[in-house]
Amino acid sequence: MGLLSKLALLPLAPVAGVVWLAEQIERQAAGELDELGSVRRQLEELVALRERGEISDEELAEAEDELLGSLDLAPPEGEISERG
Repeated sequence: MGLLSKLALLPLAPVAGVVWLAEQIERQAAGELDELGSVRRQLEELVALRERGEISDEELAEAEDELLGSLDLAPPEGEISERG
């Protein structure tokens, strides 16, 4: 790309930055949704195992705690929680 074309496209640089940022946010959100879907499937599988009697209530509770603990459910830093 030549110098003149770079100079001509310079006013569009902020737009390119916003597009790049939107792509990064979309990629992050898609990854988080995939993670949530995976945890949901695993929880459903655990419940099915419990219904078939293959695991105990205690094992189910322990596995649920482990799965839910793997999710990052903490509010962003600086955000005030409504609960307390």
